[in-house]
Amino acid sequence: MKNYLRYGGYILAAVLVIIQFIPTKKNNSNDTTKDITTAFPVPAEVQTILKTSCYDCHSNNTAYPWYNSIQPVAFWLAHHVDEAQHEVNFNEFASYKPRRQYKKFNEIIEQIETDEMPLASYTIIHRETILSPAQKTLMIDWAKSMKDTLAAHYPMDSLLIKKKI
Repeated sequence: MKNYLRYGGYILAAVLVIIQFIPTKKNNSNDTTKDITTAFPVPAEVQTILKTSCYDCHSNNTAYPWYNSIQPVAFWLAHHVDEAQHEVNFNEFASYKPRRQYKKFNEIIEQIETDEMPLASYTIIHRETILSPAQKTLMIDWAKSMKDTLAAHYPMDSLLIKKKI
């Protein structure tokens, strides 16, 4: 039994060493031509909150911590950023169709109201990303006003998601 554990340990150690040589895709692009700020007015206070609490995962430019050089952590972070960008990418927001923009503003409001964003697992290390009650109110009010702006420019039935029955 001890030999199995020892060989298992050797195999695990070898796998951990080997995976260190598998690169992960880095999320670093300075292209902001389709950024949310190009399509919507974003007050300086809101932009600061977005950059501090959202852009690290929800943009095309992630500031990677030192431990991103260690596998399997790098795999996990790359997957996390990919999922976050799939949900909303503020650097691509202007390219979304109005219906999707409207939906994303709804989701921003919901995620902030329910304290789902920023993620608790992210705020453990990045304490500066935790939103104060005043910041939450500011973000929610801004997102609601952006929804109203969209509703003023597009018919509501084109913005609302139609559910199939």
